[in-house]
Amino acid sequence: MQQKKWNYNPFWEEVLSQMQSSLSEQECITWLNRITYAKSEDQRLVLAVPSLFIRDYVVTQYKETIESKLRELTGELVAVDVVVKASSTATKASEPKKVAKAGQKPTQLPKAQKKPRDLNINERYQFENFVVGDNSSFAYNVSMAISKNPGVSYNPCLIYGGVGLGKTHLIQSIGNFIQDNTPELQVVYVTAEMFTNEFIQAIGEEKTPQFRNKYRKADVLLIDDIHFLQKKASTQEEMFHVFNNLFEANKQLVFTCDRPINELRDIADRLKNRFTRGINVDLQPPSFETRLAILKRKCENNIHPIPFEVLEYISRNVNTNVRDLEASLTKLVAYGELLNKEITLEIAQEQLKNNYAMGKNQSLSIDAIIRLVGDYFNVSPYDIKGKKRTKSVVLPRQIAMYITRSITEFSTTEIGYEFGGRDHTTVMHSVQRVEGMIQSDAGLSNSVQHLMQLAKNSKRG
Repeated sequence: MQQKKWNYNPFWEEVLSQMQSSLSEQECITWLNRITYAKSEDQRLVLAVPSLFIRDYVVTQYKETIESKLRELTGELVAVDVVVKASSTATKASEPKKVAKAGQKPTQLPKAQKKPRDLNINERYQFENFVVGDNSSFAYNVSMAISKNPGVSYNPCLIYGGVGLGKTHLIQSIGNFIQDNTPELQVVYVTAEMFTNEFIQAIGEEKTPQFRNKYRKADVLLIDDIHFLQKKASTQEEMFHVFNNLFEANKQLVFTCDRPINELRDIADRLKNRFTRGINVDLQPPSFETRLAILKRKCENNIHPIPFEVLEYISRNVNTNVRDLEASLTKLVAYGELLNKEITLEIAQEQLKNNYAMGKNQSLSIDAIIRLVGDYFNVSPYDIKGKKRTKSVVLPRQIAMYITRSITEFSTTEIGYEFGGRDHTTVMHSVQRVEGMIQSDAGLSNSVQHLMQLAKNSKRG
């Protein structure tokens, strides 16, 4: 008798019927018809779903509603647990059905259809092969959370950081994870350049409705390198409408950019506002330990092993980004395989000396500006990069940051790194402060313009 008392399956079927009548058909197809009855216990109903992703979504979106409706029907507080269980193990008798009215045939909801994979997403980019360090742990965890619950939290999401720090790896990992675990969701991945080119082509061929239909039907839209949209007013307008359409429909949006949004130039304010509406996470240059871990991961499948001391040598000399690390490693691996030689520290130093010399020369553009400003104000480069906060040091430091941001392509993250490892927000504050001062101080404005001209002439030389 007690076993019968604990049979909540009929109540679950009625709850399911009520929810199906109040939700859209697409929502029922995607989520509700993937929930199956598992078992009943004393004041406990166990439901089963086929994946962890669906479990997280059902718990977040429906569990409270299910428990509330069960309480109304049974007069008891019935706890609902959702477990992951392969759908094939559930018996047909226990599958929930929509309850039909008397004299009507029960309506059968169509099965969720598997959407085609987006061929623009590289399947090599997976969360499993992303090396997480202090510089990327926050961005990684946010990306994982989005992958498990697209459109539920952290929407929209912007991942920003310098070149080669892992933005594309993370955004495409999101796409791969969702396509693998929830194939009925339509994932669309493009770069901002691809979006722009498609839009221009659609206008030329008078196919803008088809263009809009492609993007506005996406369940998950991933757009890489949105800094490409600068100075493209018509494309920004179209992006604005795509964003609004998807966001209002609770579809997931993820973007990447090579700098914080407020540093972008010639981007409409209303579009900037939307990019920053959700969560913004940044990727910093990797620490020495993370760089070493990345190289060790890259070497796992090499035929010719690379000695640890060589990996250390590369890690100490490349402190910019992952792409530069990979370039050094690839050169050594190719050298070893083509000449059938074991890579030693001496060979690595010989083969990579030009790469590292070039990198040091490229970084001189910021060092040259620091020396130029330091000479003008009689402040040492060491102090400009250091921690002193006296007025005689802070002003030259801020002016050097302002000039660097104005006449070079370095991002605020890269500038902050060269100025003693400062945060990008410090650089932004310095730039804004100098901009304000030169508006009200003609003498300072003349000095800054003079220094900028000297720096430009030095660059040409």
